[in-house]
Amino acid sequence: MNTNGTSPEHVITSYAKAPTRTIAAGGVDFAYRELGPTGGVPVVFFVHLAATLDNWDPRIIDPIAKNHHVITFDNRGVGASTGTVPDTIEAMADDAYDVISALGFDTIDIFSFSLGGMVAQALVYKHPELVRRLILTGTGPRGGKDMDKVAGTTYFDMFRATLTRSDPKEFLFFNRNAAGKRAAKAFVQRLEERTIDRDAPITITGFRTQLKAIKSWGRGAPTDLAGIVRPTLIANGDNDRMVPSILSEDLHRRIDGSELIIYPDSGHGGIFQFHEEFVPAALTFLARSDSRR
Repeated sequence: MNTNGTSPEHVITSYAKAPTRTIAAGGVDFAYRELGPTGGVPVVFFVHLAATLDNWDPRIIDPIAKNHHVITFDNRGVGASTGTVPDTIEAMADDAYDVISALGFDTIDIFSFSLGGMVAQALVYKHPELVRRLILTGTGPRGGKDMDKVAGTTYFDMFRATLTRSDPKEFLFFNRNAAGKRAAKAFVQRLEERTIDRDAPITITGFRTQLKAIKSWGRGAPTDLAGIVRPTLIANGDNDRMVPSILSEDLHRRIDGSELIIYPDSGHGGIFQFHEEFVPAALTFLARSDSRR
């Protein structure tokens, strides 16, 4: 439902057509896009390692934006955002808080993937009053087992992708069997649906800094996840090589009342491979009116 007086036919619900804007926050000009009807609680998307605005799957964003106000943004020092990439997850969470505050929101839902899920956890832990509902996908907790090995897996799969002239996400996000390869190709093609006003890729220095932040998160002291008291949906594939699937189960055990979805025969990008099943589950979760405190 659109509550700002704009007629429904003027609401942008296609991510490929959402304009890129900037907003000043904490001394940084952050690039962001918004779509969907305004009013109600917005869904803010927290992006993955090395990702820019153009790395969100339209098959996930578009159906959510049909009835929700959706916000995506470039992290500091990434894509069209100014500044220098932070070297800790906590600093990225502080940036996210600055962006959300600058946009004028005091309550949000979060949709996060991979690195974005780590940032989301840090934000919710520090500002629990800000978040109504939390979606964590392809991610893991601070101090999680083998979390600090993400860099090694990433570099190995980037090398494999170079040898085959493929997008690294085909190796990092998907199994290398027939089903996984089909899903990978389809996913990469969907990311190219936007043909204008595309974002600049992350720099090599920025990419390495993000990997350093993930390694520090993985080697840090575990956070008491009992502090996350908002309704939480956790999802992953059953064979996540980047952020081991067992860490999704760990999150589920430690976040009271959380829900867990594990998709079969899929990897880090399980939610993208199974987007037709995942999106209805995410929409149902976001539509619930109950809230734990």
